[in-house]
Amino acid sequence: MSSARTTLPASHFDDAGTDNPRGDSAGLLTYPSLIDGKSVPSDQWVYVVDSDALLEDAFASLTLKRKLESGRLAPENLPPGIVGRVARADRETVTQAIEAASRAVGEWTAFPLDVRLDQFGTLLRRRLAEKADRTIEILMREGHPLALARWQVSGALECFGPESLGFYRSQMLQEFRHRERRISVRRRPDGVVCLNPPQNAPLSSALLGVTSMMAGNALIVRAPRSAPLGVMYVLHEVVAPVLEEIGAPPGTLGAVCGDPAPMLTAWLDSPLVDDIMYFGSSEAGLRFQERCVAAGKKPILELAGNDAVVVWKDANLDFAAEALTESFYGSGQLCMIPNQVLAHPDIVDELASLLAEKARGVRGGSVRDEDVLLTPVLRNEKFFACLDDALAAGAELVCGGHAMQADGTRDTAGIFLEPTVVLVRGMERAREVQAVRHETFFPLLPLVVAEAAPDGVLLDRFIDFVNSNPYGLRNSLWARNPEVVDRFVTRVTKGGLLKVNDSHIGFLPYLPTHGGTGLTGGVFGEANYPILRTSHIQGVSVSDGIRPSEAVFGAWNAMRDAGH
Repeated sequence: MSSARTTLPASHFDDAGTDNPRGDSAGLLTYPSLIDGKSVPSDQWVYVVDSDALLEDAFASLTLKRKLESGRLAPENLPPGIVGRVARADRETVTQAIEAASRAVGEWTAFPLDVRLDQFGTLLRRRLAEKADRTIEILMREGHPLALARWQVSGALECFGPESLGFYRSQMLQEFRHRERRISVRRRPDGVVCLNPPQNAPLSSALLGVTSMMAGNALIVRAPRSAPLGVMYVLHEVVAPVLEEIGAPPGTLGAVCGDPAPMLTAWLDSPLVDDIMYFGSSEAGLRFQERCVAAGKKPILELAGNDAVVVWKDANLDFAAEALTESFYGSGQLCMIPNQVLAHPDIVDELASLLAEKARGVRGGSVRDEDVLLTPVLRNEKFFACLDDALAAGAELVCGGHAMQADGTRDTAGIFLEPTVVLVRGMERAREVQAVRHETFFPLLPLVVAEAAPDGVLLDRFIDFVNSNPYGLRNSLWARNPEVVDRFVTRVTKGGLLKVNDSHIGFLPYLPTHGGTGLTGGVFGEANYPILRTSHIQGVSVSDGIRPSEAVFGAWNAMRDAGH
């Protein structure tokens, strides 16, 4: 496979020379659509505004972007605030991507598992590591703080690490010998997989979807219009060259950018598409699930999370409070962060104090500042409505609750929000509070203090509360008592991932990064390993030749002769 792109001059991009740049007339980092191993340009483009320009003047920057994309402003002599552009695909281009993927999938499926999984995964990880600094730079340009950009790249590297690759292989093929037969249980690809990543973390979600190709699928990725550059960069510059190196057919990977509604409809309408990975809200995702089933497609949903963290009375409260501040990373606009805390009444006052102290250290500012973890929230009315709802229901404000400028100064016109904690007394009516009932997607964390009860009763209530959560992405527990840990791990059945005494969002080998139950993953929801979710089990038996009547009746005769 081959790809073409042009890059920014050094005045626009600090390390422009690292990708063998080719200048274009606009002087922008430019990515066409990737179809059948070729670059397909367009007369319509989606422009990317630098995050620092947004921080300086969000209104002016977004106005400039809209003028460029609508054709009201010629793309000449652009200010440094415009850092890239991506081709906007029309319906014909989307159809070409589907047809190319359909042509490629049969040949790609025939590649040995050693090549599709081990060689591809190892080479991909190596190239991603080589391009890590450049990838982080592009993520920052699109608004991801440096620390969170590094976190995303490290998670992708873990996804293709040797431990994870070994786990994938163990699940893809198991072989046995039964008398004169060679028996195998293997997973076979579904075919053409289309991926619609979220706006808040599209690059890492696209790389997650790349693991579906290891199963033998062809993959088409829609780069979201709000943040297309990172997706196109990593697919053109990291994934496509590795596929070319191992000789994959050119249509194995497709990358297009466009509006979600028409593209999703095109995927649903095409008889060549088999699976669709959809990221979005629970409400929209469950409606899309119905459309997929009606169209004969497998829906793989990544929807909202409303993760619960339980803090028991013997927990390491300093560590627990530190993990809970992950709720504020990216201003709460990450699906896998803590969204609600259930605290043992014996320790809630100390926990609230520690959490408030640590929350004050989570701040906003330029994405290039290593200490910055908050991102701008340009429209904050829903945050204040959610906070007002909690306070009206009797919650107590522990810390935060204001808009602020990048330097932390409280300002109603500020584009950052203070990390906010509210104390909700009592589990029985806690879900009457909107911030407990649903994902907030803001830096607003409800701390629910349980009613006093014997520890055995209280633990069961915690478990019931977690299992009755209609969402099910991740859950965490902080406790030292091994009996408490064992009981919690054994009885909590909801969610795609459960962590004990650990970071809620940290990546680990073997374990999934996404997926869950209920409103998080739909009726087919579970921990999401795309290599497994986009494949299906097939049993195989190979014999040199056996008399069929013996195969049918021999087992019974042998059992009878043995006296069983």
